[in-house]
Amino acid sequence: MKAIILALLLTASLASPAAIAQSAPEANLVAAASASMQGASKAERKEELKAAMRKLWEDHITYTRNYIISALAGLPDTDAVAKRLLQNQDDIGVAIKPYYGEDAGNKLAALLRDHITIATEVVAAAKAGDKEPLTAAQAKWSANGKDIAAFLSTANSHWPKADLEAMLQKHLDLTTGEVVARLNKDWAADIKAYDEGHEHMLMFADALTDGIAKQFPAKLKK
Repeated sequence: MKAIILALLLTASLASPAAIAQSAPEANLVAAASASMQGASKAERKEELKAAMRKLWEDHITYTRNYIISALAGLPDTDAVAKRLLQNQDDIGVAIKPYYGEDAGNKLAALLRDHITIATEVVAAAKAGDKEPLTAAQAKWSANGKDIAAFLSTANSHWPKADLEAMLQKHLDLTTGEVVARLNKDWAADIKAYDEGHEHMLMFADALTDGIAKQFPAKLKK
């Protein structure tokens, strides 16, 4: 129970009005990569897509890391880091629009925003020591994660639902490891959890790239 709560603490302030930001030009990173691939070989096009997708998910893991450090230490940049991290959720939604359309991109972004909002409910209940509301909020969090996996797997059969659920849960578990280790001042464990989480997030990004390449091979041809 404590580990789950701690994993969600890292997103506690993200849904506040002060933390909400409009998507930056980087939100169009994958679309820009697609445009830059004119005349490139299929292999080169996939590598461009892979690099763009990795950048988005690397931002996700990096700014999550930055937020954990800032929030747990009470640093003055916490809100600014939270704003940048929340922007990344919109960026990820925009990234799939060139392949799945405007509505799908907006839906993914909405699911990710829900992910953050539910986290604030969990944190509020945990701080108040209200076990029943905490249990209910955690159930909503789990359901939201499954909704994200279901949405993506429906969009692309090369993204199996069970695989996505497992990968997303591992991301949560590794993030939990970071938070717990920092609270315990176990710096070696903290660094290990981040390194593993970073590698895992890049693997997740590559899985998304592979799925897109398989579903849309024509977009990767000369």
